[in-house]
Amino acid sequence: MTMFSLPVTTERLVMRLFTQDDLDDLCAYQGLPEVARYLYRQPLTREQCARSLVKRAAGTEWAKDGDDLVLAVCRTDGADVVGEIVLKLASAQARQAEIGWIFNPAFGGRGYATEAARAAAELAFDELGVHRLFARLDVLNTGSVQVCERLGMRREAHFVENDIDGERWGSEYVYAILAREWKADRT
Repeated sequence: MTMFSLPVTTERLVMRLFTQDDLDDLCAYQGLPEVARYLYRQPLTREQCARSLVKRAAGTEWAKDGDDLVLAVCRTDGADVVGEIVLKLASAQARQAEIGWIFNPAFGGRGYATEAARAAAELAFDELGVHRLFARLDVLNTGSVQVCERLGMRREAHFVENDIDGERWGSEYVYAILAREWKADRT
């Protein structure tokens, strides 16, 4: 089992495990159609959010393929959850992890996603021993494309019409960065 330090704090944000008190904040963005469309699923109901919250609050062991760490992202000047960051262990043997983020659009345009993703990448490389960090995102999600590019990730793939959300075919980009590239960019 890998140990890591929580909460993760940046200049403006605190990233921590979810608690049961976060249900209203989680529902505020997970229930929005404009958020769900980039996740290729329907908006979550309050009951689905409540079930998800139980798993999120429990944390993870970060030991085997599929383990994930889902962190609530809060501003340092308030307790409200403005979004979340996900690190998912895609391959324990190859030390590959996927990073993702979901933010309440009410807090968009303030750089919170980039700031939180940068801190999560540091956690992945420095504490979790990740060799390669990648992100998968809908090509129409220009905000997430910009976050990946601000992190110094390279676009490695463009999958055309590889998923369907019930109404439309979606295409996907894959961005990635290696630990040595991450560290070289910070020296």
